[in-house]
Parts: sequence; C-alpha cells; structure tokens
Amino acid sequence: MDFNHTEERRMLADSLRRTLERGADWAALAELGVFGALFTEEEGGFGGAGFDFAVVFEELGRAGSGLPVLEAGLAGGLLADCGRAELVEQIIAGTLRVAFAHSEPGLRYDLGPIATRCDDGALTGRKSVVEGADTADLLVVTAHHGDTVRLFTVNPKGPGVSLHTVPSLNGGAVSEVTLEAAPATEIGGHMGMVETRLAAATLAVCADALGAMETAKAMTLDYLRTRKQFGVPIGKFQALQHRMADVAIEIEMARSAVINLAGHLHDEPASRDRHASAAKSLVGRVARLVAEEAIQMHGGIAMTEEYALARVARRLIAADHRFGDEDWHLERFIRLSA
Repeated sequence: MDFNHTEERRMLADSLRRTLERGADWAALAELGVFGALFTEEEGGFGGAGFDFAVVFEELGRAGSGLPVLEAGLAGGLLADCGRAELVEQIIAGTLRVAFAHSEPGLRYDLGPIATRCDDGALTGRKSVVEGADTADLLVVTAHHGDTVRLFTVNPKGPGVSLHTVPSLNGGAVSEVTLEAAPATEIGGHMGMVETRLAAATLAVCADALGAMETAKAMTLDYLRTRKQFGVPIGKFQALQHRMADVAIEIEMARSAVINLAGHLHDEPASRDRHASAAKSLVGRVARLVAEEAIQMHGGIAMTEEYALARVARRLIAADHRFGDEDWHLERFIRLSA
C-alpha cells in the first residue's frame, strides 16, 4: 500500500491551508473544491477515498475551523447512497447545507434502538447532539417506518421542527432537534449505509484531531523556546524536553493510526469497523494526552480564553467523545477481533 499522497492531494492540502489561514468561509471552501473531495466521481465529486478525507480534515483541524464540513460529507454521502444526485450537486457547489440527525437521548454511542417514527409522512421524536443543524438547509433523519429504519429529509425551518442550539467544544454548535409531526420526505436507505458513512466520519474526526495535535505541538514548542526562567528558555530543561519528546512520539502513533484507517476505509464492514475502532481508541487517548501536556507545559496562560491553546485543547477533548470515545471503541475492537 502506497502511503504517499498524490500530487493532487498535496496541492489541495497546501491550498486549503493557505485559504484557512486567510479566514475561509463556506463559499471559499466550495470554490476550492473541498466538498468535491468528499465524494467519488460517480457521486459527482473527484475524491471520496480515505486519504481524501484525511487530507481535508487534518487541515481543518490544524486551523481550528468551526465550519460543519464533516456534516456535508456525512449527510451528503447518505443522500448520494439514496440516489439524490441533484442534492449532492448542490452540496458540492456550496449552495446547500445539510446535517445528519440520528442520535437520540439515552443512546450514547450506539446506533439503536431509536424511537423516532414516521406516521403518514410526518416524523415525531427527538434527535440529540446534531452538529450544524442551526445553519442547515436540510436534515437527513433516521426514523422507523413500519418495522425498518429508513432515511428521511426534513426542513429544519419547517413546521413541527424546533431546535435548541448551544455552542460545542469543537468550536461549532450542536442542537437538540424536536420533531412533532414534522413533514418529511422518505429517501430510502438502511442502517448499513449509515454505518458505512459513520466509518468515514470517524476517520474525519481522527484526522481533524491529528491536525489539532500538530497545532498544539507547534504552539508548545514555540512557548518552550521563548518562555524564560533563571535566564534561559524553559525548553532547555531536560524534564520538559523528555515530555515534549513523548508528545511528539504519541502524535506520530496517531498519524499512523489515521493512515491505517484511511487505507482500510473501503474494506468489508467487519474489517473496516475494526480498523476504525483501533484508530479512534488510540487517537482519543492521544488527543487527551496532548491537550493535557500542552496545558501543563504552558502553565496558567493555557487556561485563559485569550490564548489560542484553550480552544485547541477543547477541540482535542471533544474529539474523543464524537462517534464513540476511547473506551467504547476499545470494547468494540475487542469484540470484532474475537
């Protein structure tokens, strides 16, 4: 397996990094082709492979972007699976924002059972921790229709839909979505499609965390070189050098896990999910370690809102909890490996 990025992916990463440094909005990302990289050529994009996700989300994590790009790939991927090419085309063009609503109160990280139901073309139920719902033009929602779980599209600003939105740790916003006989359009699909797209979303979270780790490492190294005690930079102290070396090694382990998952993203489900859990469990542990060590080596300044590391640390802590934390994925990895 060749782990080297293609010339096109390297160019996309460089362009995306420069664009994010200037302060990119949704339209700028669409013009750059970021959304197109999340879909295959058959779906209307030009990427869709594991390494395409890794390139895009590592740069988004490095820049600390709060834009709900992951939701475009997750909900948009489900729309593509259900044959809604006209909607996918709008997502790639940046004219349609979508979000995926599946998790419900009490589910934690499991995919089911869900309580939301469809009756006479209307959905009733509650969806929790929906990223990007407040800015979405369309929600892709899972609900029972008869004895099976199907996918539906709902207008988040339409009748019967109410949102309670709060800021999220990763810099965006999450919503509690209440559906009370909300008009919906069934688009088909099944839970197998959801599991496949959630594996890609897990890779995206891992790559995002990897980018944030690199930012935390760079900020900490810069601080160790400039902060002085006893007349010398604190980076001269051997104890801090050893701690920083441990952080660098752990980040490289996380990078290897992301690369491994990207290479196995399109395996058959059991193998794919085993690699996804292995990567997510390791990245969740390392993300928390990097956040804690960076704060410790900075001292009190790292806990202030005025200093950028605080936002990076929150993003790293949040990464462990999205789509399953370290312990949940370790248990699943053991179960799938048995």
